[in-house]
Amino acid sequence: MARTLGNKTGFQHLLTRFTISRRPLQTLAYEELRHSADPEPYRATAFVLHGLLGSARNWRSFSRALLSNISNPSGWRLVLVDLRNHGRSAEIEGLNPPHDLVNAAQDLAHLIQTRGWAWPDVVLGHSMGGKVALQFAESCARGHYGGSAKLPKQLWVLDSVPGEVIRESSDGEVEKVLQTLQSLPSSIPSRKWLVDHMIELGFSKSLSEWIGTNLKKQGDHETWAFNLDGVVQMFKSYQEKSYWHLLEQPPKDMEIAVVRAENSDRWDPDVIQRLGSLANREGDGSEGRFSVYVLPKSGHWVHVDNPKGLLEIVAPRISSL
Repeated sequence: MARTLGNKTGFQHLLTRFTISRRPLQTLAYEELRHSADPEPYRATAFVLHGLLGSARNWRSFSRALLSNISNPSGWRLVLVDLRNHGRSAEIEGLNPPHDLVNAAQDLAHLIQTRGWAWPDVVLGHSMGGKVALQFAESCARGHYGGSAKLPKQLWVLDSVPGEVIRESSDGEVEKVLQTLQSLPSSIPSRKWLVDHMIELGFSKSLSEWIGTNLKKQGDHETWAFNLDGVVQMFKSYQEKSYWHLLEQPPKDMEIAVVRAENSDRWDPDVIQRLGSLANREGDGSEGRFSVYVLPKSGHWVHVDNPKGLLEIVAPRISSL
């Protein structure tokens, strides 16, 4: 899941273009972020992928800050994507099942091919979006997107466990939230009703209020801004998929960077140790690079809990391209 970093002033020189792809119908909705209203042609692109029950808008503020903190920002374009079943992509027809990580990554490739874009230089994904990014790289490396596809130079996996998510080792919060949402009527009387109901069921006020931000007005009631059944299927795929093999043998000329939030509850000690061992391994130059960063003073919501620290990790590496 993902939360939104509050908007800050000082970004008036940035331009966000909000675009929903309509032809063909199965193309994802997305937003483009550039440095100025009349930019020079961009030379590099970064894709930003949100987490479960999130949307592109969750990452607007951080993405603006990132664009302001990389060298030569006028040469960059950021594409903030609404993954299938989320945000404005939930309203688009043709994004057919199975709703899994393979198809979520395929959606990105189809968006690139349909728009005639160059393949992204950087893909940055948070939580479930991190695993979609890994799947995108894997499918690209295996030639699933055709001979013209190019691997990203950098892949950022933000507080997303790369292996299978074992239910016994988690507190089951996400499962409880999804089960609760499935038990609710499709039409919600009001946002206040939902928040009060979630609190009565034992969820925290902050989590309940954030769930409430996923409602949209429809007539005299509220309804979900996401496709709940599809989201549940995507979460199941997220739990089941493992990308350790990709971290152990990164494709040549690509860097995979995992950012682990210091106070995140998503990480088991053995997983942390395994990441450290991979990062410290000596390479022979025949493979890509793998690195691990620890984001201090942050829980799972990295772009909200410590956006400055996250920028200090990500911006210099992107600027190096």
